[in-house]
Amino acid sequence: MRKVLKWLGILLGAAVLLLVIAYGVIHFSSNASFNKVYAVDPAPVAIPAPDSAVLAQGAHLAVTRGCAECHGANFGGQVLVDEPNLATLYAVNLTPGEGGAGARYNDLDWVRAIRHGIAPGGRPLLYMPSQEFYHLSDGDLGALVAYLKQVAPVDNVQPAQSVGPLGRALFVGGQLPLVPAELIDHVAARPEAPMPGLTVEYGRYLAVGCIGCHGEEYVGGPIPGVPPEWPLAANLTPDETGLGAWSEADFFTVMRTGKRPDGREINPIYMPWTALGQMTDDEIRAIWLFLQSLPPRKAEA
Repeated sequence: MRKVLKWLGILLGAAVLLLVIAYGVIHFSSNASFNKVYAVDPAPVAIPAPDSAVLAQGAHLAVTRGCAECHGANFGGQVLVDEPNLATLYAVNLTPGEGGAGARYNDLDWVRAIRHGIAPGGRPLLYMPSQEFYHLSDGDLGALVAYLKQVAPVDNVQPAQSVGPLGRALFVGGQLPLVPAELIDHVAARPEAPMPGLTVEYGRYLAVGCIGCHGEEYVGGPIPGVPPEWPLAANLTPDETGLGAWSEADFFTVMRTGKRPDGREINPIYMPWTALGQMTDDEIRAIWLFLQSLPPRKAEA
């Protein structure tokens, strides 16, 4: 019996030691990513004078590209995740109020943050999906920044963000995209943005924001970094398991009202149709043209 207990103690001690070593590796690796300093000197983007047309364009982008969805309707910032074992993350205050980015960002800081996911000091912004904004044209980015620079100030000094043990493990394992700056080629030539219009190319440009949930092939499946009880992202390809049986009218209905052709309603927490539904008819139609141009692929299980 003593020998059994002795061996159990040895095994338990070894297991604890391995866990400590594993967490040490995870902690070191994640800290290296969180604290990396990026030397990114982006090309300047012309920020136009905030006339009515520019502000209308910027406001439209801020809603339909998801800025208001994360940062709040007043852009004063809000908590995104509040699970200490996982993470405490918030979308920053973008206004010129106390604690806001608008009070301290210059024009290049805005470009660096939005396109590259990097704070003014060079460290990466956590959970800021810049890989989806990297492709914004200079015109769209300029209008967006011009609009954000004139929003009303909101005083909201936010606490430090933190990532817990589970969040670090998921990040190192590639299951929680906390550092989008790692996903961007910061020295690559700027991608050309197509002219707005009813084209597949313009639809592809608009649909980049769908990749974060639906994947680069738009085939859907598990969404990275969300609670396990969330449903799978839908297959957006024209396969029978996706949009193969849908009409353009069906697509407009789901984008405008959140209702599928079978009448089921989509929770706007899972799919932000309340924001996407504010796209123009031509924008929605261009996205539909692009999705219909994709090769049909079976939905992921």
